[in-house]
Parts: sequence; structure tokens; C-alpha cells
Amino acid sequence: MLYRLHNNGYQAFLVGGCVRDILLGKKPKDFDVTTDATPEQVKELFRNCRLIGRRFRLAHVVFGREVIEVATFRGHHPVEDENAKEQNLSKQSDHGQLLRDNVFGSIEEDAERRDFTVNAMYYNIADYSIHDFANGMEAVKKRQITMIGDPATRYREDPVRMLRAVRFAVKLGMKISPETAKPMYELAPLMANIPPARLFEEVLKLLLSGQGLETYKLLNEFGLFEQLFPQLTPLLKSQNSRELAFIEQVLMNTDNRINSDMKVTPAFIFAALLWYPLEERCQQHMVEGGLNHFDAFNLALSDVLHRQIQRIMIPKRFTITVREIWQLQQRLPKRYGRRAFQMLEHPKFRAAYDFLLIRGQIEGGELLTLAQWWTDFQNVNPEQRQGMLKTLREKEGGGAPKRRSRYRGKKKAAQ
Repeated sequence: MLYRLHNNGYQAFLVGGCVRDILLGKKPKDFDVTTDATPEQVKELFRNCRLIGRRFRLAHVVFGREVIEVATFRGHHPVEDENAKEQNLSKQSDHGQLLRDNVFGSIEEDAERRDFTVNAMYYNIADYSIHDFANGMEAVKKRQITMIGDPATRYREDPVRMLRAVRFAVKLGMKISPETAKPMYELAPLMANIPPARLFEEVLKLLLSGQGLETYKLLNEFGLFEQLFPQLTPLLKSQNSRELAFIEQVLMNTDNRINSDMKVTPAFIFAALLWYPLEERCQQHMVEGGLNHFDAFNLALSDVLHRQIQRIMIPKRFTITVREIWQLQQRLPKRYGRRAFQMLEHPKFRAAYDFLLIRGQIEGGELLTLAQWWTDFQNVNPEQRQGMLKTLREKEGGGAPKRRSRYRGKKKAAQ
């Protein structure tokens, strides 16, 4: 790809994370290309190319299962002029956030437009050299995340850069420089201006990285986590609470699964993060609305998810699973008769059981006893399972399960 661009008279460089990772001795996961060719010119050279994005116009060139992102050098924004043609290329919100950014420029301007110095190094195939316009090499040596330009201005342009600063710091084992970190405490509320659909993808990168617990702690330090999950704000203010212990245990377990190449689902993380807001909302409906627990729980379930998707647009395929995990927490204590066997066959039993297990570890008491019962029930043979159910009935003061008689209606009188 690089050589085809180069041979057709365009400049072409590898840029960003792939160059940074090679210098850090890491294997790059993907490769980004930057060029002076416009997206339309790139598409003319590659039949397997599609143009994406309105806010940032990009070319995606597909090679089998691999997608190479090709971006045109970004330039500086023109001076605001209501009659200027450039208004269709660049647009900012009242908060300073970039809504559209299709101003093209030189490689030097492109380097100034990138977020962090460690991401502003360019590998040139023409002479096999690295172009370092922002002292990225020095940042790599110091193991420091430093913003290019004025950090406050850059965060206002795109508040997601605050999340990226945290993600790169944890991922690369670096520190965020003091001048880069300082504005984040004040500007964290700008996260509310980011489209919820975009934040979903960012949250997955943060919490499903295999370093979710460390990432969560750093997000919390800057006041960013409560911007992503506003319903957790009261809980995050307390220290050493069972709620925080539960969140940290879930994130730790998720990290262990990811680092062991085991499957994880975003639904489990969202179910865990929102569990205690759900319980609190349920209690409110019971006290203020006079509802029974079943109705209050289901109403609270919808309330909590509705509020969360105003900030992070969780796709329906995941909210369905979140609902099932929560609802099964209400069914797991009901083990009599055929219910226990039916529960084992439920598609989401394993996720619900894992969820219960962590709750039991944190809260102890009857929850821990219940979790241990289900652990044992899974690990014994069918005959032993029947024995466990019999023991459970006797312990609860009941005998053999009662058979429900069928209602046959009244017999008609003989005529």
C-alpha cells in the first residue's frame, strides 16, 4: 500500500501507534497510514477501498480480514468566516468541540494536530527514517503521555482525548505528564457532550483491555468514571464500600479472563456496574410507590438502563443480556422441584451464576451460601442433585413437593 501511494507520486508514512509500539518493543496490533493524497485519490488507487466518516473523512483499505486506515494530512483550521467555503470542512460547537474536521494540510501540520507526542512519529518508506515533529522519542524514553499543544484547548476540541490519555497511560505503562493531567479534573464534565454511540466503543477499549481495574482507578481519579456512569456518582464518593469492592472484583475477574484468552461479554460489565443503582432504584419504587418487590424490580430495571443509554448507547443485544442476568438473580434462590434443573439449562445461567458468585464473595451471608449451593449442584451427579433438593426442602420445613391438582370444573347435573 505504501509503495503504491509512493509510486503514484504521493507521500506515504506509517504513523501513530504502530511506530510507537515498535519503538517500545511491542508487536503492533494494527497499522495506520497517512498521506498527502485525498480520500478520493486513495480510493482511485485501491479498488478494495471505502470512504467512511463525516466528522473525520477516512479511507479504509480492506485486505482479507485486515483493514488499513488511511488518513490525509490534517491542516490547521481557517479563521472563522461565515462566508468562507471552509465552513463545510471545519466546524466547532459552542464548547470548542470539533464537529467536523476535513481541513487538509502538510505533514508538519498533521503532527501538530495529533493528540499525544508518542503518537506523532512517522515512518517514511522513501528513506526508512522516522520523522519526529513533537519529541515523541523523548516521551517514549521518559515513558510519559504528553499532549501536543495546549491541553485544555485540545480537550475542548475532543473530550474523548481525556479517555485516550488514561487508556494509553495504562496500556503503555506510562505516566500522564502534570500539564496534560491538570485540566482533566475541571473539564471532565465535557464528556456529556460526546455522542452516546461513540462512548460505547470507547468504554469497551477502556474496560475490556485486560487492564480494566487499573483503568477504572485512573478514570475515577480524574472524575471521568462518574461522567460515563452518572448513576454511580454517590457510590464513587464513598471509600471501602461493598459497592466499590464489587465493581473492583468484577473488573479484576474480567481482566483475568481476558488475559487467559477466555471469552467475556460487555453485558456482564454493564450488569455489574449498574447492579447497585438498580437495587437502590428498586427500593425507591417500593417505598415511594408502594409496589411489591417483583414490580418494583422490573420497573427499576427499565429505569436504570434508560438512564444509562442517555450517556452510553449500549446496543440492544447487550441490554437484553443485562436484563437476563439481573432477572436470574431473582430466580436463583427459587430452587424447588424442577426449577433448579430448568435453571441449569438456561442460556444465561453461567453468566448469572458467575454474577451471583461475586456478589456472595463480597456480601457474604445467605448470598454466599446460595452461591456455594449452586456450585455444588453443578458438580454432583443427578442422584446427588435429587438428594440436595430433598435436603433443601427438609431444611425449609417442607416435605415432598406437592402435586398441583388440575381444575376440572363442575360436573353438569344429569338431565
